[in-house]
Amino acid sequence: MRMAPLKLRARRDGDVLCVSSSGDFFQASADFAVRLATDALTTGDASQLQRWGLMAAADLDWNLQGLKLARRMSVVRELDYLILVPTLRCNLSCSYCQVSRVNETQVGFDWSEETLAGVLALIDSLPSDQIKVEFQGGEPTLRPDLIEAVIARCARFTHAEFVVCTNLQSLSDVAIALFDRSDVFISTSLDGSAATHRRQRTATDEANTQFHENLRFLVDRYGPGKISALPTIDPANPPDPDDLIGAYSSLGLASIFLRPINFQGFARKRHAGSKSLPRTWSDYHERFVRRMIARNWDDRTRVLEETYLSICLRRIFQPGAERHVDLRNPNPMGIDYLVVDHDGTFYPTDEARMLARSGVIDLSIGSISAGIDLEKRALLNRHATNSFDPDCIRCAYQPFCGRDVVDDLSRYGTIDVRRLNTEFCRRHRDIFDFAFELIYSEDEATRYSLCRWLGLSGEIPLGEVLQ
Repeated sequence: MRMAPLKLRARRDGDVLCVSSSGDFFQASADFAVRLATDALTTGDASQLQRWGLMAAADLDWNLQGLKLARRMSVVRELDYLILVPTLRCNLSCSYCQVSRVNETQVGFDWSEETLAGVLALIDSLPSDQIKVEFQGGEPTLRPDLIEAVIARCARFTHAEFVVCTNLQSLSDVAIALFDRSDVFISTSLDGSAATHRRQRTATDEANTQFHENLRFLVDRYGPGKISALPTIDPANPPDPDDLIGAYSSLGLASIFLRPINFQGFARKRHAGSKSLPRTWSDYHERFVRRMIARNWDDRTRVLEETYLSICLRRIFQPGAERHVDLRNPNPMGIDYLVVDHDGTFYPTDEARMLARSGVIDLSIGSISAGIDLEKRALLNRHATNSFDPDCIRCAYQPFCGRDVVDDLSRYGTIDVRRLNTEFCRRHRDIFDFAFELIYSEDEATRYSLCRWLGLSGEIPLGEVLQ
């Protein structure tokens, strides 16, 4: 008999999680782990592994395991996702700004006529019949005319979707007319209670009141489905989970993406501690999710979710359904999505743009006038996978995880730091540990939320545990 290779991860309850290279997994006792390590599997072990498709006759074709593995690998698609930065100007000055924006009155930080023409030509050249465009900044609503020009040029696509990332400090009639379109969605930031949001973003009571009035106006006008919001959390001073959940649920917003301050832009100087998350961050995340689970069980009229945990759960149970770039493997950059900065420069990711803006490293891969620099893009993508890293190969979570070269460069100035010692790896080991603890929980409230986060109408079968 031949068995699919298994990688093990110890669990807090004393059992072990066993995962194949294709992402099949099961829970087993510590005694099974010993039998596995000493090549002393019992007849019962072998029988169960055969039923799960993890052990078969030596001459059996193992194509099924290969197909399962292939399904987990990200597929490079045609370019159909653009992140456009029509202006770097902004009407706020947040201490944790990731992009080092410039003041609203500064000149020379908007698209020129030549850059706009190049962007429109790029859109015309796309071979895909669908497109998603995300307008970043700065504050993109300072140039609604540029947004309108892009949207008009996308009329030829069978399906087009637009996301305007805005701080909602001002809400002009032109902006509202844009938001009225059924294909335009709004992304904003809501850091928690009014006091928390004021401290971290708006700085004054007047600006804070204006933001909340604008957000409430849009929710009332369109409903919560058109609007997404996410908080930026200071790990050194995180908001009370109930306060943060209450701020979102009071607006009818169901998804909360817990995002710690990113070591980018102004935050590199003003929040230097964000280079490495404190151990308490994972504790806070777990406490937050458990509070959300309890809230969902107490009030089942609306299910709230922590967005990144849901993304990780989909990576486990629904391979191929999630394009979130942090967890793609391989993670090809600058191929199926592309960033066009305020000056027409191409970047492989928005974080790469931030690093260039901060003067850390130039990761640009061309420009709107010169086209994509294929050599630079290929060099950047050479290591954009976890498939060959010695630490990743030994990790039980490899089938569900990814690789973020840009994050490594931001934090360490190199990609040669051992995986186990990187912030990316530490954070994802913790979140996958927690995800599998929830998956194998027999608590009714936990299983209720888990099923809703995965879009299941029934229950997740716990399965047998190898003793």
